[in-house]
Amino acid sequence: MLTGCQQLLTLHGPAPKRGRALAEPGIIRDAAVLVRDGRIAAVGRRRDVSRLAEARRAKKLDLGGRVVLPGFIDSHTHLIFPASRAHEYEMRIAGATYEEIARAGGGILSTVRKLRSARTAALKQRALESLRQMAAHGTTTLEAKSGYGLDLASELKTLVLLRELRRGQPLEIVSTFLGAHVVPREHRRRPDDYVELLVRRMIPAVAREGLAEYCDVYCDRGAFTVEQARMILTAGRVCGLTPRIHAEQITRTGAARLAVELNAASADHLEKINSRDIRALAGSNVVATLLPGCCFHLGLKEYPPARKLIEAGAIVALATDYNPGTSPTLNMQMILSLACTQMRMTPAEAIAAATINAAYSLGRHTRIGSIEVGKDADLAVFDVADYREIPYYFGVNHCWMTIKRGNVAYGAGPKS
Repeated sequence: MLTGCQQLLTLHGPAPKRGRALAEPGIIRDAAVLVRDGRIAAVGRRRDVSRLAEARRAKKLDLGGRVVLPGFIDSHTHLIFPASRAHEYEMRIAGATYEEIARAGGGILSTVRKLRSARTAALKQRALESLRQMAAHGTTTLEAKSGYGLDLASELKTLVLLRELRRGQPLEIVSTFLGAHVVPREHRRRPDDYVELLVRRMIPAVAREGLAEYCDVYCDRGAFTVEQARMILTAGRVCGLTPRIHAEQITRTGAARLAVELNAASADHLEKINSRDIRALAGSNVVATLLPGCCFHLGLKEYPPARKLIEAGAIVALATDYNPGTSPTLNMQMILSLACTQMRMTPAEAIAAATINAAYSLGRHTRIGSIEVGKDADLAVFDVADYREIPYYFGVNHCWMTIKRGNVAYGAGPKS
């Protein structure tokens, strides 16, 4: 049993959270959580939970007045990659644009070249270190995409590795097939041939092996058109893969409206959406997953319109977009800070977006994302006096302990 929670943010209630509900964290003060077999057996005021017969027999861990949240759910990452692109960072500082770097041989295709030749063992070691760092910052579940292979063998290599990683460390990994990240170099003169390859061979192979739950497309200038994205995502759905989509990041293409049309799980980025897109998203169950780390790293002045989305009633989530080119962070606490300062979200809204709404985007909101009886005991403990201090002290890791299914994934205490 965990006791001594100065503030426990339950995020209880209907999911997903929209509008005003996003700002209601369900705080219990001087709280306790009773865990049985990896699930939450009781939650409430310490004096009430302590009276339970099972609580009296349970081992106790006093958190010393710290703050407890549901573990972060990072619903958009590119976990598997072979190396950083720090040289591009320097080029960008000198004035090169994202597209200029790509034309010079950098960008996504530079990572593709390296991943295709990388040893699986080296990719695995890098990913394990990233997962350890995610746990150390309070993340308990993440979505991870392929997309740096862009041929059948390399995409399968990535997805098989993600399957291995699910068994080899404590965090929960949800796999997404992103074969439609960009058109690979060998198909650049015939992009429709690559779309055909995705639809006819790659998606069926991924689905047949049970290697992914979702199918994603990067629909933007320099990547895939709305028509190509519709074909790819429809083929994915036929094979049992739920759509997700990178939408309206560099330019407005209509990808957000496509997400609504296809009832996608999420539309991610959304920097370039307009008022009609916002109304369409608000009238749907598509999660608007915002990725402010990307805007920050690229030095952009324009961030997604979080306030307009929230006020319209859209489902808003937050994620890191952890990747080597545009958002090399795995710290969800920093994402909360950016959401608050750059997109004017309140700390409570940002936490809900990074937990229960992110869980909804991954189809796991009935099991994770809030601290409620019957759900998995996925918890993050922060060494602060008030939950608002997590984004307030930006760039600092406040996580003291991370618990996944009742077992300590990071911090002090017994590990399974």
